[in-house]
Amino acid sequence: MSAALDQVQGMTLGARGAEFLRVVAATEVTDQAGRRSDTEAAMVATVGLLKDLRSAGGRLYLVGNGGSAGVASHAITDFLNVAKLRAMTLHEPSLLTCMSNDFGYEVAFARILGTLASPGDVLIAISSSGQSANIRNAAAEMRKLGGKTVTLSGFKRDNPLRSLGGVNIWLDSTDYGMVEIGHQFVLHNIADRIRLGM
Repeated sequence: MSAALDQVQGMTLGARGAEFLRVVAATEVTDQAGRRSDTEAAMVATVGLLKDLRSAGGRLYLVGNGGSAGVASHAITDFLNVAKLRAMTLHEPSLLTCMSNDFGYEVAFARILGTLASPGDVLIAISSSGQSANIRNAAAEMRKLGGKTVTLSGFKRDNPLRSLGGVNIWLDSTDYGMVEIGHQFVLHNIADRIRLGM
């Protein structure tokens, strides 16, 4: 009975809110070599990267699977409407299923980027676990094309996605809900900073 009660109490909004605050406060940012950066400095640099992208007329691409695809879809609304970036996701059903059927799901996003992306464009690659091969392959393709990548992940501190971006934002949680909402929070914060001219 006590374990069940503890579980219920751990799911109260207050307890979950406190856990979310802990997860966001513990955000870690690393570069491609795994060197840690000051989180706030990295956020400022990411905002600068996207403002430069906007000035150059470049494109912002976002990829994710499942809940992370939902995060990406929501984020393009903010990046396009609020931050005035040329932003798009790559999971349009007909295109994604075509590429997956013809070339395999693991390379579907990479194949799409290979046709659409140009040097200087930016990819935001979102994966709660950082393990998804199709997301990692998209990040590798963007680098090959001369673009830049920002990754968002969670779960294991040493997940493979964290070595593929110039900026790698990691949330210290193994709870899908916390990681997905945390990623949405981070992306909202970036879009709002751009809107405010920060």
